[in-house]
Amino acid sequence: MNKRLIIIYGACLLLIAACQKDPSNHDILDIELNAALFNASDGEGRDYFKLPESHQFSKIPQDPNNPLTAAKVELGKMLFHETGLGVKPMDAVSLRTYSCASCHFAGAGFQAGIPQGIGEGGIGFGVNGEGRFHNSDYASSDMDVQPLRSPSAMNGAYQKNLLWNGQFGATGVNTGLSDLWADLEGTESPLQTNSLGFEGLETQAIAGMGVHRMDCTAEMVEAGGYQSMFDAAFPNIPLSERYELQQAGLAIAAYERTLLANEAPFQRWLRGDNRAMNEAEKRGAIVFFETANCAKCHTGPALNSMEFHAYGMNDLDGIQVVNYDPANPAHKGRGGFTKDATDDYKFKVPQLYNLTDSPFYGHGASFTSIREVVEYKNEGRAENTNVPNAQLSDEFQRLHLSEQEIEDLTLFLERSLRDPNLKRYEPEALLTGNCFPNNDETSRIDLGCE
Repeated sequence: MNKRLIIIYGACLLLIAACQKDPSNHDILDIELNAALFNASDGEGRDYFKLPESHQFSKIPQDPNNPLTAAKVELGKMLFHETGLGVKPMDAVSLRTYSCASCHFAGAGFQAGIPQGIGEGGIGFGVNGEGRFHNSDYASSDMDVQPLRSPSAMNGAYQKNLLWNGQFGATGVNTGLSDLWADLEGTESPLQTNSLGFEGLETQAIAGMGVHRMDCTAEMVEAGGYQSMFDAAFPNIPLSERYELQQAGLAIAAYERTLLANEAPFQRWLRGDNRAMNEAEKRGAIVFFETANCAKCHTGPALNSMEFHAYGMNDLDGIQVVNYDPANPAHKGRGGFTKDATDDYKFKVPQLYNLTDSPFYGHGASFTSIREVVEYKNEGRAENTNVPNAQLSDEFQRLHLSEQEIEDLTLFLERSLRDPNLKRYEPEALLTGNCFPNNDETSRIDLGCE
């Protein structure tokens, strides 16, 4: 869209407001926000930022090698939460006690409720995942933990490549990088899963089964009652392969593609409910899309992008963190995967919905409130002394926002982008009868499964 036309469009909207008889603040803010969205989307406006309904499969981005079907999504919903998949723990005490949802559950915005998600080797849940702790029966080196904060599994349909460094997925930004995993076939490296040719969600889900010591067993498929669900989800896959890890991963990825925060107030406003956000939230949205130009990186329906930027945030290191290794290549972000020094310390732009459900932010969980993140980006001064100034993103500059603009922007991020009804994505119960997202004794008590 020609920039001149965009400016003219915005001016026309404001002229319309001026001509209305006693327009309310809401009306004026709606017009200003519409103009900001028009500018931020190169002329497409509201539709550019709308999330589809979760059942509208044809509108949800998907891997052509793993088309969405209702049967596949339903199977994936069950398997994502199924603690019965935890069949390869380092210690038998954790047998069938953990699931994908241990680190990505609905109550935490499909993140973990602690800075570092714990799968195997953790016990307890607390009220909203904050009570997940290191099982003292485990050496820290045997625990299933990651070196970075667990990213949200929500709105992943809008990411071609997964994880903070974008390492999962053979397409998108990884197109042409097959040399990074071509020599790994037959090894236990999760990167070799890229050789299957799937997009990021599918690749991560399949690789994650191995990384997190999970698998489909005949006992779980048959005794758990999952055989008919696999049959419905994968009718064209030979029986000899139908109930295996790869199909389970594909089903989980299909389910994850439907985890969309489409009931958030901002999404309701985009669909025409002009009272879904209050005046302060609308002012905050205008700051986001116009004044601070956050939408230059956080764009599209999920307010994310497949770009990587160095903002100099600290790594995952703290009193609740185990196995911290400052030399771990994960702390170099994209560069730790590509081995390209120009990519060092650059991390993928994350989606922005339901951030308040788990109060840890940045790849290293170094912030505990959204306001802290807003203030950090407004100041434009790196906190991680390991990151050379030359690597910092050109986008990491002082924003010069006023105190009121900071308050309004924070409110928009906290309230307008929070879908209050994510529990709709959880199963009522698992076919195995296990508790979820965790099934250890302490979690079962915390979750009321006893």
